[in-house]
Amino acid sequence: MKGLKIVTIGGGSSYTPELVEGFIKRYKELPIRELWLVDIPDGKEKLEIVGELARRMVEKAGVPMAIHLTLNRREALKDADFVTTQIRVGLLDARAKDERIPLKFGVIGQETNGPGGLFKALRTVPVILDICKDIEELCPDAWLINFSNPAGLNTEAVLRYSNIRKVVGLCNLPIGMRMNVAELLNINVDRVHIDFAGLNHMVFGLNVYVDGIKVTDKVIDKMTSGEQTETVKNIPDFQWEPEFIRALGFLPCPYHRYYYQTSVMLEDQVEAYKKNGTRAEVVKKLEAELFELYKDPNLDVKPPQLEKRGGAYYSDAACNLIYSIYNDKRDIQTVNVRNNGAISGIPEDSAVEVNCVITKEGPKPIAVGNLPVPVRGLVQQIKSFERTAAEAAVTGDYHKALLAMTINPLVPSDAIAKQILDEMLEAHKDYLPQFKCLESADAK
Repeated sequence: MKGLKIVTIGGGSSYTPELVEGFIKRYKELPIRELWLVDIPDGKEKLEIVGELARRMVEKAGVPMAIHLTLNRREALKDADFVTTQIRVGLLDARAKDERIPLKFGVIGQETNGPGGLFKALRTVPVILDICKDIEELCPDAWLINFSNPAGLNTEAVLRYSNIRKVVGLCNLPIGMRMNVAELLNINVDRVHIDFAGLNHMVFGLNVYVDGIKVTDKVIDKMTSGEQTETVKNIPDFQWEPEFIRALGFLPCPYHRYYYQTSVMLEDQVEAYKKNGTRAEVVKKLEAELFELYKDPNLDVKPPQLEKRGGAYYSDAACNLIYSIYNDKRDIQTVNVRNNGAISGIPEDSAVEVNCVITKEGPKPIAVGNLPVPVRGLVQQIKSFERTAAEAAVTGDYHKALLAMTINPLVPSDAIAKQILDEMLEAHKDYLPQFKCLESADAK
């Protein structure tokens, strides 16, 4: 067996050791011949630190997986079987601006929701589409597994503006929600199944099962009696109003707090900013500590401290998806894919986050039909935002960007949307070459 070639773009990420650990664990059924870690010149030092740790991990495990490090993306992509993307355009400094600037206008600043999510997409979508062009030329049969945020919006853009159809967007949130339910019920997570449907960071758990028996009401009873568990590291764990959750009748995701608890989330974010700065600045410190650990020549495993990062389990989810596609496992995983009618009321050619059967031909969405009436409108509004944002990212059209900003339910008015947009366009102009209006402004 010749083995697989996998390319990870953004290979200098602090999450990469989890990816390597996942591939090592699955090596017998996922024989990876080469793992190429790719980064940009600004990420060279981190790439080398992570790459050396990856080599020590592989050596300790005794698996014949060659680790290659490069700043040349095209060199890495040739004849790849799978490509994973975990990029952050503008690095954490750009994220800090996404989080800080909206706060000046009394609006939540968050890296994947609201104005911050829009600007992360405006910076990221063109780069992802450029990667897609290289994939089409150098490894046209490869699967693209994207877990660069905003994952759903990036997947939407790939489906709409590239020729690639073998693309899957990935998020760790559904995994975390299953783990939380298992903790609530004090059982092994393998016994828990949840019917997920919606969009990335806008997904709902419509039904919960244990050993095939529906237990949604039991889980809601526990949630509404004060037995909630921690959600994700980067979102405050405010208690839901019990009557609201009972009325809803199914599980919201942690990110729904930004939409259903907007005022308290904004207040908390302002206080956190005064005390510790933005979340990006907190993450910078965590990452600095992680990379100091990674430098240790005696370290040859993924350190447990990695789980303090908000994206823990992203990489393991990617490994599991690749493993299931390669081996035609036909298990069920929650991923971002072309809707194809799975959720009624969402365009068939749009990206949705739903349970899928994972086959060698890729994920097959499980039909949901109409989403429940109480949440259908919110999901459709966010999808309108995503489609408009993707168009703005591709065209550099100022008016489309303003429209996307104003559509987003976290932005209270068109006037505030324009003020935030103008300041953020200026703040991020080095990473937004598609916006010709910025060049015009500079010329004046």
